[in-house]
Amino acid sequence: MASTKSQVKSSAYHAEMDEAERASRDAIMALQTRRLAWSLKHAYENVAHYRQAFDKAGVRPEDFTQLSDLAKFPFTVKTDLRDNYPFNMFAVPREKLVRVHASSGTTGKPIVVGYTQADIDIWSEVMARSIRAAGGRTGMILHNAYGYGLFTGGLGAHYGAERLGCTVVPVSGGMTERQVQLINDFRPDIITVTPSYMLAISDEFKRQKLDPRRSSLKFGIFGAEPWTNAMRAEIEATFEMDATDIYGLSEVIGPGVAQECVETKDGLHVWEDHFYPEVIDPETGRVLPDGEKGELVFTSLTKEAFPIIRYRTRDLTRLLPGTARPGMRRMEKVTGRSDDMIILRGVNVFPTQIEEALLATDWCGGHFIIELTRQGRMDEMTVLAEARRESWDGDGLVAQAEKVSSFIKNTIGVTAQVRAVAPGTLERSLGKAKRVYDKRPKG
Repeated sequence: MASTKSQVKSSAYHAEMDEAERASRDAIMALQTRRLAWSLKHAYENVAHYRQAFDKAGVRPEDFTQLSDLAKFPFTVKTDLRDNYPFNMFAVPREKLVRVHASSGTTGKPIVVGYTQADIDIWSEVMARSIRAAGGRTGMILHNAYGYGLFTGGLGAHYGAERLGCTVVPVSGGMTERQVQLINDFRPDIITVTPSYMLAISDEFKRQKLDPRRSSLKFGIFGAEPWTNAMRAEIEATFEMDATDIYGLSEVIGPGVAQECVETKDGLHVWEDHFYPEVIDPETGRVLPDGEKGELVFTSLTKEAFPIIRYRTRDLTRLLPGTARPGMRRMEKVTGRSDDMIILRGVNVFPTQIEEALLATDWCGGHFIIELTRQGRMDEMTVLAEARRESWDGDGLVAQAEKVSSFIKNTIGVTAQVRAVAPGTLERSLGKAKRVYDKRPKG
């Protein structure tokens, strides 16, 4: 009897998801209008930052009556979130939070996001939809190799998979040999992981003289870093699986904001009943029509603890009509950024963070460049830092450079090889300094 009840509940849940995902464009837009009105009012009444920002821009929540009115409201940027560290962007009392997540930060002030139980339920819902759109179904085993902890990836995928009714193997990242062992022993149907780490898992299969095509994996959900269609083709050929893209960011909710559908693989459908996307001209802030490339902006429609209004993601893409989910617009694969942020193995890194680490030393004069390369399967970062004349020892200041490498690893969370170079070695720029040289293969 218990099994029958569970099956009925699962069937009802899938029917509910079908209804939401198959809604017409008109129905979605009507829902967005109602939910946006609520979200703007909720943010204005409960978050001092939004109240001050709206007042300064001369707008109030009641000025919103149709979707195009959102353009009247001010943008939110990353510095707004850092300036309100840790809890000043929350719209509910701290006691109502059931969880917080946070980004990395060298200054001790990361971006902190929070969730009520209702927010966790919504996050689980959109992640369950994402896994289902990627091919996952109730009863499948999901191998979760995203990192657990303050990073939203691991727990986001975990709760979504459980919501869908999957069996979750919470492996987290690292220990590649063990990853392969568990895939072989537990025979999961789905894997959630960064695409670059999936290639490392592929190499470990081959090192152990195992054929990846004989593994149980049928569906891969890859995100947290940009990846190309060429990488998709390699993963699919290597494992004989369907590989799809997922998009999200902690400031909006975490993974599960948009997901590529396995039947089309033609861009990521945004779950527009919970997140309202815009694309703007990054220079002027003007909203661009669908089909034009610009900077992606998101407004949350249903979040209680951490509403986000017109958040500038800095990701470059364009919005397109829905296909597999006709009522939900698609976003094209992210092709770049409107700022200088680096995404390395799923971690966001700004050159200014590297600069802070170097300037904290007594040997670096402030001139440095960052080289991004791909050694085998994994992206690598090398920092060439020019030494002061009075500090240069002719041998590369090896011990001092290693200390900076350790500091970057411990504070930002990425591995970077720091190499000190002789004074006057690095080319000087006559304009804006070019800090980042991306030598990773394209396409």
